[in-house]
Amino acid sequence: MTCPLLYRFRVIDKIPEPPTTATARGTLVHAVLERLFDAPAPGRTPQAARDLIAPEWDKLSAGAADLAALVPDDAALAQFLQDATTAVDGYFTLEDPRRLEPAERESYVETTLDSGLRLRGYIDRLDLSAAGDIRIVDYKTGKVPREAYEASALFQMKFYALVIWRVRGVIPRMLQLMYLTDGEVLRYSPDEADLRATQRKLEALWAAIEKSRAAGTWRPRPSRLCDWCRHKALCPEFGGTLPPLPGQEPATVATGPAMLGTSGTTGTDTGTGTAIPGAEPVAKESEVALTT
Repeated sequence: MTCPLLYRFRVIDKIPEPPTTATARGTLVHAVLERLFDAPAPGRTPQAARDLIAPEWDKLSAGAADLAALVPDDAALAQFLQDATTAVDGYFTLEDPRRLEPAERESYVETTLDSGLRLRGYIDRLDLSAAGDIRIVDYKTGKVPREAYEASALFQMKFYALVIWRVRGVIPRMLQLMYLTDGEVLRYSPDEADLRATQRKLEALWAAIEKSRAAGTWRPRPSRLCDWCRHKALCPEFGGTLPPLPGQEPATVATGPAMLGTSGTTGTDTGTGTAIPGAEPVAKESEVALTT
C-alpha cells in the first residue's frame, strides 16, 4: 500500500482514474501474449506476435473513448504501437514460447483465510511440469525495480503463491516476473515461511484498513510516487482540500505516521467495490483482490 489517502480516493470516494499510455500499453501487451498461445506451438514466432499488436489494439480501443484519446493522431499511434512492439520483442529474448505449453492463462484464483478474509486475483500464466511443480509467471512492461524495491514487486507474486498453496495444497516451485521491455527476469522460490508471513501481512493490512475506515481518517504518505499521483490536487500535503467522505460532512485529514504503509500491486477492498492503489476496483465484501 503506497498511501492510505490514495486508497481513500480510489476506494471510498471512487474518483475515476483515466488510463495512461503506460497502463494501456501493458494491457495491450498482455492481450497479445495471451493470444499468442492460442496458436499451435510452431506458429508462436516473433512475427506472429507482432502481427497481433494492431488488431488487439483495435479491439481494446473500439468504443473506448478514453483509450482512443491516448493516441490522438497517426504519429502518436505509431509511437504507441512501436513501444508495444518493443515489449513484445523483449519477451522473445527471455523464452521461446514454442517450447512450452502453459497449463493456464489469465487464471482466476480465490481462497478464504481462516479469519474470513477472502483473497482473489488473476494470474497471467501458470506453468506445470511433468513432476507437478508449479511456476507462476507475470508479465511486466514497466522497468525492473531496483534491488531495494524487489521485495515489493515479489509481494504480488507471494500473494498469488499463497492463494495457490491454499487452494491446491502445493507451494509453487518458482515465481517469475518477466520485465519485457528491459529483457530481464526476476525469479524467486518461496517456502512455507514466506507464505505464512505474506498471510500475516495481508491480515494486518486489512485490520489497519478497517481501523482507518472506522475512524474516517486516511493519512497521506508523501513519497516520490506523489509525482505520478492523479489526485495530487486534492491532497492536503500539496495544498488541496479533501472532498467530504461519501454520506458524511467534509472530512479532515489526520496527521502523524501513516497507518497503512505497504506498497506494490496488492489490492485490498473495503466492501465498497474498489481496491487498494495498484489494483483495479473489483473486490467486494471483506477480501483482498489482486490484479496485474
